[in-house]
Amino acid sequence: MSKKTAKAKPAKEKKEVLYARGKRKESIARVTAKPGNGLIWVNGTLLIGGDSRLKGIQEVFSLVPEEVKLNFFATISGGGVEGQAQALKTGVARILAKSLGGETRKTLMNFDRSLLVEDVRRVEPKKFKGPKARARFTKSYR
Repeated sequence: MSKKTAKAKPAKEKKEVLYARGKRKESIARVTAKPGNGLIWVNGTLLIGGDSRLKGIQEVFSLVPEEVKLNFFATISGGGVEGQAQALKTGVARILAKSLGGETRKTLMNFDRSLLVEDVRRVEPKKFKGPKARARFTKSYR
């Protein structure tokens, strides 16, 4: 009778997946990072050189001392073009701060606090008796 020897299977290396969220005005960016070669996908489209959203992210990457070996996948909804770009920038910066550690976090915070901390300002709602939030209708007689 022969006994079968049980071979220990090597443990699969767990790929680290990081999540972060960035907000600016009405825009919300949900960002996921997986090991890769530094590509950035937004709503299923690869960001390339002429995109305005890429300029803000390049600013974040210039502050990081190491080469980033992560692929970023972002889903952005709401707001306008500039608000979406700033929300994406905040999400990417938060992931870099998580993955690279404390010194990178300090560098990003010293450069611009809004990279890691959301801007809480929102548009003031319009009130009745006026055309805008604070302006009031005026009388044209007397």
